[in-house]
Amino acid sequence: MKINGVFEGGGVKGIALAGGVSAAMKQGYSFHQVAGTSSGSIVAALLAAGYTGDEMKELILRTPFKSFMQRSPIFNTKIIGPVARLFLKKGLYSGEALEYWVNQQLLAKGVRTFGDLKKNQLRIIASDITQGKLLILPDDIAQYGIEPSKFSIAKAVRMSTSIPYFFDPVMIRRNLKSSATAEPFAEQFYYIVDGGLLSNYPLWVFDGETKRDEIVPVIGFHLVGKSESTTHRIKGPVTMMEALFGTMLNAHDERYIEQKDRFRTIKIPTLGVRNTQFSLTQEVSLSLYQSGYEAAEQYFKQWSAQKYEMNYEKYVLRLHS
Repeated sequence: MKINGVFEGGGVKGIALAGGVSAAMKQGYSFHQVAGTSSGSIVAALLAAGYTGDEMKELILRTPFKSFMQRSPIFNTKIIGPVARLFLKKGLYSGEALEYWVNQQLLAKGVRTFGDLKKNQLRIIASDITQGKLLILPDDIAQYGIEPSKFSIAKAVRMSTSIPYFFDPVMIRRNLKSSATAEPFAEQFYYIVDGGLLSNYPLWVFDGETKRDEIVPVIGFHLVGKSESTTHRIKGPVTMMEALFGTMLNAHDERYIEQKDRFRTIKIPTLGVRNTQFSLTQEVSLSLYQSGYEAAEQYFKQWSAQKYEMNYEKYVLRLHS
């Protein structure tokens, strides 16, 4: 049976989402369209390219997350280096390594741009903090003079995963009309960051598109569970920024799921792992994967198309009719 999948952002906890995908596939469900935010956008992109949950598991297990935390040695000088990088680059680490990794995995399946996929097969959420608005990629990239079908999926994923002040924002140069007074160079860019700022769980993205006679169930994969490490050691501006945005993103894990979304949400326990805990052991990664697998397996055991359609009409269709 076809379903549409929506994947919440959760940093390194994304392997739990892969576990959920595996369970869904092994029970006979195939993904028609997918959407995601932050690490959820990685899972959605790999899924759209043709990866299975088991393949994602192997990819993630053999990839050291710390390899994504890249910056020039000059910025590694204690205290001064990271602060200087924040001031100059607006992030502690470059997001280039993550973008390159995603691009390589997609190329292995013959996919590079959104044009290589079916229309609306993949949607990625990002935040334009210059204009203060949410972006649904690829369609919204047209606002910046870029053709959606030619837009790099890996670049969209990098935008969606750019945790503010942790990874560099993605900058898009504005098309300025010639004028006597040019704007300062630093003000000629749009800054795009993590979609989790505005919508970390975009379950709404498919609402209003489905007709009553052709309902494709929308199933959300939601990461839940408080982090065991709730105390942040703040020693200066860098650790303060990490604590600030770590708190913001982890708070999403605990938010209340509205009644209209409960029936289509798989709640995956995240075992106290933090979003930016990049030094995960393989044992913890496997535990997260298993947590996602078991949560999805249990959800689908109690799921039925008839029950879904009844709840969908009750909670969703009425809002869009």
